Amino acid sequence: MVDTIKGKNIVLGVCGGIAAYKSVELLRLLVKREARVRVIMTANAEYFVGPMTFEALSQQRVCRTLFETSDEAAVQHIHWAQQAQGVVIAPATANIIGKLANGIADDALSTFMLAITCPVLICPAMNSNMFASKPVQRNLKTLKEFGYTVLDPDAGELACGTTGPGRLPDPPVIMVAISALLAPKDFHGRNVLITAGPTREAIDPVRFISNPSTGKMGYAIARAAAMRGAAVTLISGPTSLTPPLNVKTIQVTSAAEMAAAVLAEVDQQDVIIKTAAVADFRPVKAANLKIKKDQAQLSIALERTQDILKTVGQRKKKQIVVGFAAETHELDSFASQKLTAKNLDMIVGNLIGSTEAGFGADTNRATFYFKDGTREPVDLMSKEDLAHLLLDRIASLGKRITTKGRRK
Repeated sequence: MVDTIKGKNIVLGVCGGIAAYKSVELLRLLVKREARVRVIMTANAEYFVGPMTFEALSQQRVCRTLFETSDEAAVQHIHWAQQAQGVVIAPATANIIGKLANGIADDALSTFMLAITCPVLICPAMNSNMFASKPVQRNLKTLKEFGYTVLDPDAGELACGTTGPGRLPDPPVIMVAISALLAPKDFHGRNVLITAGPTREAIDPVRFISNPSTGKMGYAIARAAAMRGAAVTLISGPTSLTPPLNVKTIQVTSAAEMAAAVLAEVDQQDVIIKTAAVADFRPVKAANLKIKKDQAQLSIALERTQDILKTVGQRKKKQIVVGFAAETHELDSFASQKLTAKNLDMIVGNLIGSTEAGFGADTNRATFYFKDGTREPVDLMSKEDLAHLLLDRIASLGKRITTKGRRK
């Protein structure tokens, strides 16, 4: 899937709140992704950020009022509405939220919004008590019923001194929401289960067996699937990553916990993608107390953990099951063997050891192996891009399987 933001006509609405300074960075990120951005500011927004800042970054004239003397000022909100492919209002104050919910058009932004037909993202930012008030919550509910997407505010200390929900999310978070807003919804109606990260197998209360997996690949796939309309369940081992937006996240620690979580969810899923680096072995018996150095044995007896992917492959009925194989050598041989032995529809193989691919990297290089014996090498790319490419192949795979009549 191509970048959902690149080349798009996006209108950024900026309202009068202290969080308006974040809109500058948001505009910069949109321009960096090669979006064509136009900015509409409310009169109150100019108390916080001047229009020249937005004009310099967007290389477009900012719309501030319906009664400007510039060319076509009187009807530019209609032209912009016809050309817009996406609209984001950040920050969205209680005032603009109320206007949009009740069809009020008394300035450039609210009038423009009545004329648009493209997807809309609303990013509320205000005092916590204002956000929690019944009128604002009623108005947000109304906007959702209209089909607008509302990005929940962050919680924390606000400029007014109170603490609670109401902070405008950081621009990179809003960018993810914009990408989701504009992404094709080819996974709408599908349930997708993804596992990510490592597992930890306890030796004693302070030591464990694990691996270097960071979960980045699995989290990228979860974000991408949610963007594309899937109902996503992410089962994650211990990571430092923030759970993706609009994703049901289940946190686990051990291989046994991950197995229980996966098998409890698997029958409800349409697609299962196992990226987690699950420990193959665990201590036969974990000590209840910390093992002291002078008491430690020189060896630890290990036993095999449950092969979750193989179990899922054996249990699958209608599901498409995709595995991952991280190998140090003989990738083609080992990945193909796993594909067959675990009854998978597809496996993603990659060689670890490179700083630009594998554990911990933001990029990856892989090969897709399919059940029909075909394979597809994939050049180095970001894990986000690889996630979307993988979903593209899964979508095509689903069509081929349906056509052959093996699944309905």
